[in-house]
Amino acid sequence: MYSEATRAALLDEATTLFAERGYNGTSLEDVAVATQVTRGAVYHHFTGKLALFEAVLIEQERAAMAAVEKAATASNPLEAALQALGAFLDRACEPVYSKLCWQEAPTALGHQRWKEIEEHYAYGVVERFIELLMEAGHLERKARETTTQFFFWMLGGAGLALAGAAEADKQRVRDEWFDLMTRSLRGMRP
Repeated sequence: MYSEATRAALLDEATTLFAERGYNGTSLEDVAVATQVTRGAVYHHFTGKLALFEAVLIEQERAAMAAVEKAATASNPLEAALQALGAFLDRACEPVYSKLCWQEAPTALGHQRWKEIEEHYAYGVVERFIELLMEAGHLERKARETTTQFFFWMLGGAGLALAGAAEADKQRVRDEWFDLMTRSLRGMRP
């Protein structure tokens, strides 16, 4: 129990520090001091700073995708997908998620590893919504993989746009992406 509590505390402090200082501005020593453990305790749980950052990113993605799926409460698949879209865009407006997932991760992990993590946690969620929309007749039942990729990369574009938006503009940018993606989804109805 103590080991798991230490790991959780390390992830919490690392999340805060990486979000405040960025990947390059945060050392393992900083995380150890903030968590009030030794560097050895950090290395007991993570092989290095990159592994710690990757664990932080994975926790961010798990939480985001859980929130997206939880938001989809409507029985109508189109309305459920729009609820999920809104939840994703809201999450992308959050400073910690936005900075870690869209700004720090591609640089810290490299584009390929960042893409693999994004696909691992988010692609399947998008794919399930696309399948439900196709089954319900909201989308034509063809080009399933390409349609999934289209919406997956649109969501990525929205995440990047929101990460780069000034705080005063985030709600406007979020609403514009929601409108654009809603119109795209509705416009693809057979």
